[in-house]
Amino acid sequence: MIQVTGDIAAGRIFDELIQADGSARPGADSLLKFFQELSPDVLAEKVAALDAMIKSQGISFLVYSDSTNIDRSWPLDLVPRVMRESEWRQTEIGLKQRLKALNMFLNDVYNEQAILKDGVVPEDLVLNSPHYISMAANFKPPFETWAHICGSDLVRDHTGQLFVLEDNLRVPSGVSYMLENRSVMKQVYPELFRHQQILPVSQYASDLLDMLNALSPRPVDHPVIVVLTPGIFNSAYFEHSYLAQQIGAELVQGSDLFVDSDDCVYMKAVEGVSRVDVIYRRIDDTFMDPESLNPESTLGVPGLMRAWRAGKVAIANAPGSGVADDKVLYAYVPEIIQYYLGEDALLSNVPTYLCSDPEHRAYVLDHLDELVVKPADASGGYGILVGPHATDEELVSRRAEILDNPRVWIAQPTLALSTTLTVTDDGDLAPRHVDLRPFVLQSSDQWCSTGGLCRVALKEGSLVVNSSQGGGSKDFWVIADGEGR
Repeated sequence: MIQVTGDIAAGRIFDELIQADGSARPGADSLLKFFQELSPDVLAEKVAALDAMIKSQGISFLVYSDSTNIDRSWPLDLVPRVMRESEWRQTEIGLKQRLKALNMFLNDVYNEQAILKDGVVPEDLVLNSPHYISMAANFKPPFETWAHICGSDLVRDHTGQLFVLEDNLRVPSGVSYMLENRSVMKQVYPELFRHQQILPVSQYASDLLDMLNALSPRPVDHPVIVVLTPGIFNSAYFEHSYLAQQIGAELVQGSDLFVDSDDCVYMKAVEGVSRVDVIYRRIDDTFMDPESLNPESTLGVPGLMRAWRAGKVAIANAPGSGVADDKVLYAYVPEIIQYYLGEDALLSNVPTYLCSDPEHRAYVLDHLDELVVKPADASGGYGILVGPHATDEELVSRRAEILDNPRVWIAQPTLALSTTLTVTDDGDLAPRHVDLRPFVLQSSDQWCSTGGLCRVALKEGSLVVNSSQGGGSKDFWVIADGEGR
């Protein structure tokens, strides 16, 4: 049933579960043995039980199409991805280092701008960014922290080295699925959880609450926290409502809030109004305040920026934090870490070519059929061209787009992303490419999820893992050292 492909055996692809000789990775012996002994009938029963549980619990996501929005059950694969705790702890340190430096960068570019004056990061890259909000300038939020929640996407190449593929600092999503994946898997596989020490992920909700509480402008025991959502038609609405419930916050839309003459934010309710201390916002910057940002926005709260600058309300993530979310800026993160912390980046970037640079652009155009070309400002896997898999027409079209507006495109090598066993459509087990999105929190301290959202490309050979593009997800197990043998 379990296929060890030639690429894995030859070392051209790193598999998270199986080594080149077919044996289990350290810590994964018990898991591999379990699936090796699982009959096709029992495997099918487990798949059916998992799917039924997801549907009964209403775990879903929204996919946008040209004509309608489709609400789909969350695609969770039966086989977890595993990592030893010792490797995870080193990864966690690197993720915290990264977010610390990015927050120092954000605080600098909205105030002294030393890194721009010193020429480490090009000034026009930041000040001309669509995510640079001039109203946020000359302001320092609590703890000088702008990006309170970061989801950095990690990939592993054929050598086994982990790389950061991109950082998500505006409204990073997916953590609810990390939590729900674990909840469902514990019900489907109680026997595996009884016999292995798998580090829990359930503390994320309390860590998130601690982080948000620390931001409160009022010294009260129980600050009023709200989750600001665009509404039920947003693709991440399930997550918005789920997280609000997990941390005991009110789920609100812009119309539920108002800013009074005292520059405080208030929430309307049947029993009256109450002052809001912290807003965990899940809407993009430009829609937050029609008074100061996009006047056509019906999602935001008029006067919200004024209240934030007056220090009467905290917003996570802070307005303007998207400057550090740009995929062009990503290329400078190792230099940013060195500039502010005097340290080498513990987690490496994937080599990145900026099409705005003439030399880089010439290389990209000459090697378009070998590279992955991405829009610098998109998410969800939209707009990505994988050169080796692209048609001649797609290559010609992307070439024209790069020449027309080079600033908005970057390119990276086509990595042989690591794989792990996945249930296929025909009920077998075969390797599929995966990535990982851990979540790091920062306010008065830093917290990191014990693992993250693992996404998997369900189509054979595909490198696109986004659920909006047909990908699925896996539970991610951090296994205590000494376990799993």
